[in-house]
Amino acid sequence: GFVNYQNPKIVVGSVVRHQSAILMCRRAIEPRRGFWTIPAGYLEMHETPEDGARREAREEACADLLLKELLAVYTVPRLSQVQLIYRAELAIPASGLAFDAGEESLEVGMFDWTDMPWEQIAFPTVHWALRHERMVEMKEAQAPFTNPPGGSTEEHL
Repeated sequence: GFVNYQNPKIVVGSVVRHQSAILMCRRAIEPRRGFWTIPAGYLEMHETPEDGARREAREEACADLLLKELLAVYTVPRLSQVQLIYRAELAIPASGLAFDAGEESLEVGMFDWTDMPWEQIAFPTVHWALRHERMVEMKEAQAPFTNPPGGSTEEHL
């Protein structure tokens, strides 16, 4: 008479901009320790996706966000993940630009598109999110996006 529901995990995160730069975190934890990612992580119980995305940015980058629209919904079936990725701006306190490495980050930095550490990106979905953000910024497409056609989530996961 017992039903054991096994549901996918929900990941929430953001592509965070300040002017032309994007906030990136170098991972201090496995998987992919030492590689760069956007602030993201698992949604917690009784938390909205928006609150989760803001919390992850505070935990990983000591940053406050102004969330904008949903950028993408990605699926990683092998890991039973659904990822909700938002567009966001870095909230600038009166004291100036504020971010720092949180417990799960070795370092945090702002990268322009041409300076992005492309060869050191942690996961395929981060590549997708950055490219989708660029498409919206360049007015080439509108959000929300999904997995690109033929896009593989198998590498680095």
